[in-house]
Amino acid sequence: MLIATTHKNTDFDGLASVIAATILYPGCVGVVPRMTNSNVERFLSTHKTAFNIILPNEVPFDEVTKLIVVDTDQWQRLDRMDKLAKKDGLEIDLWDHHMMPGGDIEAGWTCKERIGSTVTLFTREMQKRGIQLSPLDSTVMLIGLYEDTGHLSFPGTTADDARAAAYLLENKADLNVAGFFLNPPYEENQKEILFEMMKETERLKFSGHSVGFNHVNLDKKVPNLAAVVNMYRKIINVDALFVIFSSDDRHSIIGRSGVESIDIGRILSILGGGGHSGAGSASVKNSEMSVENIIEKITTALAANTCESARISDIMSFPVISVGPDTSMREAQILMASHKIRGVMVAEDANILGIIVLWDLKKVKKESQWDNPVKAFMSRNIFSIGPGDSPSVAARIMIEKDVGHLPVVQDDKLIGIVTRTDILTYYYDLLPE
Repeated sequence: MLIATTHKNTDFDGLASVIAATILYPGCVGVVPRMTNSNVERFLSTHKTAFNIILPNEVPFDEVTKLIVVDTDQWQRLDRMDKLAKKDGLEIDLWDHHMMPGGDIEAGWTCKERIGSTVTLFTREMQKRGIQLSPLDSTVMLIGLYEDTGHLSFPGTTADDARAAAYLLENKADLNVAGFFLNPPYEENQKEILFEMMKETERLKFSGHSVGFNHVNLDKKVPNLAAVVNMYRKIINVDALFVIFSSDDRHSIIGRSGVESIDIGRILSILGGGGHSGAGSASVKNSEMSVENIIEKITTALAANTCESARISDIMSFPVISVGPDTSMREAQILMASHKIRGVMVAEDANILGIIVLWDLKKVKKESQWDNPVKAFMSRNIFSIGPGDSPSVAARIMIEKDVGHLPVVQDDKLIGIVTRTDILTYYYDLLPE
């Protein structure tokens, strides 16, 4: 017997990948864990008879000869599969888009790649084989892909994910159905949780990124908390958010990130959880760890993981070309043209007074004004950055303040300058090796 299964608290990527395995592997039966996300539960309540799936307690383990594991690589995250973990001669295939350490499932064959969703891995193989999908299969797979990539907007999304979405739409995936299960209506208790989080959020900075923390006590089961957390992160405009939901016996941690350098899945793996760069979750017994301990572990992991491969010191220009405040506009123009630069700092006695950029040259309307000093035309509202900051911090300042040049300052000394061109060069992979 051949079966495919996925992790507990199954999301749509896990469910859709199990269904994809039943299509890709002839004779395969899907095994869906008893515990699933609320939107998956809603979907299965009306659709489960349309797929070749069963529950873990219905599996005749003695007859299983091959196991396909999707969307995880850890035995502890599977539901009631302990007997198979110790079974001799069991053939295992593994499909997963998470690249975190700690996986203990030893598969004979593996398809593991850093990509937006596990569904994408299956879809790519289906395209190679020329498999045509039914509208229902395409729809559930599109829901899984969209959920794990944030509708193709999460930082971990790849071109392959977009191609997979196109393939599923070509196979008549229904966007109306997908939208219904991806954006379910909010219930009253979900709104109560959202308002509770709004009362107080602790905000911390890690390498220039803002990260929010919330703790909420639950006295009843609330469905679709992940969607509430995702919405709340956008409302309070933080780069990442971690919310700890505490019930009588355990803490459930849900994380969401909008920046690539904060990998939620990797961070929550230290608590025995998982996920991917944009989203993840973990569950810890109250007796094992307090809320304070959980936050401490997360902040420690954030301090160690929020780092980009380049720093401002790697991409800035130096030494900085500067002029005195009484330098004429004509001299500044000649200086910029000869050095092929778009701006010069205006400084005096190591103090930054302002900046003259190409746009400021357009302020000169009369020939006589070229002999006027730069202090009459320079921009005085200067924002600086440190050499150890990340390019993403510089990009955020440039966007929020609408500036194209940032002086790099260390110990109150001007040591370099980073421009909008430098940031674009970095982000579009044009940085020299």
